[in-house]
Amino acid sequence: MGLSAQILSAIADKGYDTPTPIQAEAIPAVLSGKDVMAAAQTGTGKTAGFTLPILEKLSGGKRVRPNCARVLILTPTRELAAQVEESVATYGKHLPLRSAVVFGGVKINPQMVRLRRGVDILVATPGRLLDLHSQNAVRFNDLEILVLDEADRMLDMGFIHDIKKILKLLPARRQNLMFSATFSEDIRGLAKGLINDPVEISIGVRNSAIELVKQSLYAVDKSQKTKILTHLIQEENWQQALVFSRTKHGANKLTRLLEKQGISAAAIHGNKSQGARTRALADFKEGKIRILVATDIAARGIDIDQLPQIVNFDLPHVSEDYVHRIGRTGRAGATGHAISLVCLDELKQLKDIERLIKQVIERKEIDGFIPVNKVPETTLDTRPIRAKKAKKYRPEHVDGQRSVGSTRAHKPRRRPSNTNPNAKAARPNRSRSVQ
Repeated sequence: MGLSAQILSAIADKGYDTPTPIQAEAIPAVLSGKDVMAAAQTGTGKTAGFTLPILEKLSGGKRVRPNCARVLILTPTRELAAQVEESVATYGKHLPLRSAVVFGGVKINPQMVRLRRGVDILVATPGRLLDLHSQNAVRFNDLEILVLDEADRMLDMGFIHDIKKILKLLPARRQNLMFSATFSEDIRGLAKGLINDPVEISIGVRNSAIELVKQSLYAVDKSQKTKILTHLIQEENWQQALVFSRTKHGANKLTRLLEKQGISAAAIHGNKSQGARTRALADFKEGKIRILVATDIAARGIDIDQLPQIVNFDLPHVSEDYVHRIGRTGRAGATGHAISLVCLDELKQLKDIERLIKQVIERKEIDGFIPVNKVPETTLDTRPIRAKKAKKYRPEHVDGQRSVGSTRAHKPRRRPSNTNPNAKAARPNRSRSVQ
């Protein structure tokens, strides 16, 4: 595919010898120098689809100057940023290139030190990147390639304002790559001001669940969810499972309850420190813990080989998040199982999900867990789904980090009631003591 022997050697070390469909189309397109818009479902190898050709293009290039970067890869979450940089390091280990990853939730000084020598590839979350730029720790004079990874999720999470600020800082002449799970109207709207005459690549059906993932649900009373989850883990002898909770508090509570049952578990969400999130993910990958309980935001960047099942302990409010969740299993050709625990309160979310994925999810029952509050059987709603309006920007980001440049709303000062608008308000004649 036009890749050098050094890169091919690194690929072989990972045990790969055949590109996935998205890689087969994206790698030549990126190498050609054209702008690229690529859409493919989670777990299809999108990251290697842009990291491999980028490494190839940089391998014979110029030296990078201090505090500069030749390639900028923007991602929505810390975990995804770390894993993209890990992919860059893995496939570029035989090349004389430098890379770095920067995100919030950790000290900024080590990141500034790392950038002083300059890096060939910089992976970043938008808020921390703007923070570093405001402190003159990174410049974009030498930027050659911009990558927006998981562009759909960045829009969902309200990063559009930060992205536009970053785009204004970049040189006009550059190659632009946009990778996403979907080609929604919002994505195409963003692309109009970013991508020039792009090569469009689309692998798979928009918003369709991965075919290799078996989907099923258990109708259950809300109060019985923890018990049925514990039963499934123990009776099915699950060695590992990723469990999705709708809230941070719910993730913590479920983790404590599982550990009381002797099941090793850890929670990962935005209120956890970056060190705690990194340790929990590493322990899960190494098999030290059986159950990882995560919120949608924290789980976005989780990429684990051979993850046999995920569990929707709570259904997500946004139907598209269900597709992203179940995409954590059934990756790279492996089969997986997505199980949802659904109570009566979640009937609307269930109907919306089934409408999105265009199928009614198979129901199962377990003796002793038949719900008192029955969840009615559903039928498929075949009406077309209207495109949603883009979310308004919110200065407070989901991981608790305020974006650079955001300000709190201030009430306008009231002018003193006086017939003369230029007159100063009368002040009481009293001395002020030193405080």
